[in-house]
Amino acid sequence: MKRQLGSVSRRGSATVFSLVVLLSIGGLAAVVLAASARSAGEISAEVDRGRAFYVAESGITHALANLRGSLASNVGDPDARIPFGGGNYWVSVVDNQDETYTLASYARAGTERQAIEVVALHVPGGVFYNGLFAGNSSGDANYALEFGGTGVEADEIHGDVYSGGSVDVQGNATIDGTIRATKSISGDDGETGVEQPIPDFAKMDYASTAEIQVAQAFAAAIYVQDDAGGWAWQLPESDPAHVFRKNPSDRSAETAATEKEDYFLEDPYEPVGIDPNQDGSDPYAITLSGLSGEPGPSGNRKVYYVDGNLWLHNYQAYSFEISHQEAAGVQVTFVVSGNIYFSDNLFYADAGKDGVAFIALKDPDVADSGNLFWGDPKFGTLVSMSAFMYAEDDFHDQNLDASGSTRVSVYGNMTAGDQVVIERDFFSGPSPHHTKLFLDFDERIAEGVLDMPGLPGVILGEELFQVLSWREVTPD
Repeated sequence: MKRQLGSVSRRGSATVFSLVVLLSIGGLAAVVLAASARSAGEISAEVDRGRAFYVAESGITHALANLRGSLASNVGDPDARIPFGGGNYWVSVVDNQDETYTLASYARAGTERQAIEVVALHVPGGVFYNGLFAGNSSGDANYALEFGGTGVEADEIHGDVYSGGSVDVQGNATIDGTIRATKSISGDDGETGVEQPIPDFAKMDYASTAEIQVAQAFAAAIYVQDDAGGWAWQLPESDPAHVFRKNPSDRSAETAATEKEDYFLEDPYEPVGIDPNQDGSDPYAITLSGLSGEPGPSGNRKVYYVDGNLWLHNYQAYSFEISHQEAAGVQVTFVVSGNIYFSDNLFYADAGKDGVAFIALKDPDVADSGNLFWGDPKFGTLVSMSAFMYAEDDFHDQNLDASGSTRVSVYGNMTAGDQVVIERDFFSGPSPHHTKLFLDFDERIAEGVLDMPGLPGVILGEELFQVLSWREVTPD
């Protein structure tokens, strides 16, 4: 009997122990489940917070895109939010009336909310938004972009002007546009304390990306004589780079002083036009391959990269024109790792459709490079230029203080990363004179009407904005 009672006692103890263990396990499980649920909730909330943050950033991007398209208004509203990425946002847009805008983007994702505030500055311009642009990248504290002349010799600028230094307007010179300068403006009104961006042409990597590699093409050139002048290296008419002649012998006096190979923009397959009146009525025609019945692949809407110097300079011709019968016109960009020399005139065949851009870039191995020299060094006969012109270093004049160039006209723009230096005051006998600069800014790039190949930092038809500040703010 005692053994039986002992057995029951032991069984009862075992049962109690099992219950305790089960309760303990159940309690632990409850704790684990509760912890897991809390952790899952925290993870979910963290995911939602991250998602809401990125949705808020998307709202800022949306608002900036609207500003670039000249739409300065709220994006959505608190009761009509914009769905995006598993959340939604609305953006308040405030015009601060000082060329800045405050954008506040309020976003939700799940149960979480985030908000970002950005102050954006309207940047009025850049090289392709100005008639004259001098970035003063060298930081010359004394640099001033100068205009002058009196009476019929007075400079006449139709377009905006920017200087990374000062602007000095003297005499009867007139500027029909907004003058902006980092420093002072004398002789006229404008905006001071303004900085405009210098384009990053290095990022374009033209040596690899340009469709027409001129120096490489001339590896297959032959040395022949031509009516264009002297002996020179030339390419077949079907080659897009045939519009150049390399190192012509009749101009060796000019090229002897340069450090790189010299390429002259002239077409040996077209008759040499003289254009004695320098009005574009009888220009020396340049025809692109593959256009208007010409042989070879199309040379239109291409970037031509010249590892060397480029010249528009012929002893016989006064003027050049890229001739064609294309309904959409021609648009070409010439990029030069070296210097550009303009001694003769350039006209458009179709001023409403055509576009030509010349870009002079610095060669890191050549100190004297990245400049654009404007004017005939011997006779001063440059009169008219239709083109967009940019020099990474300086834009210089050459012999514009001569009777052959009493007036020079530009349809396009004159721009430089560093300085535009156009000294045109001279004496004729005892009297001082000034070569008149008449510039009619070509707005087609800035307005999005003309799409030029290979130009960096050009947002066609859009405004430019710079983000000044960014911070998180209290959500709505």
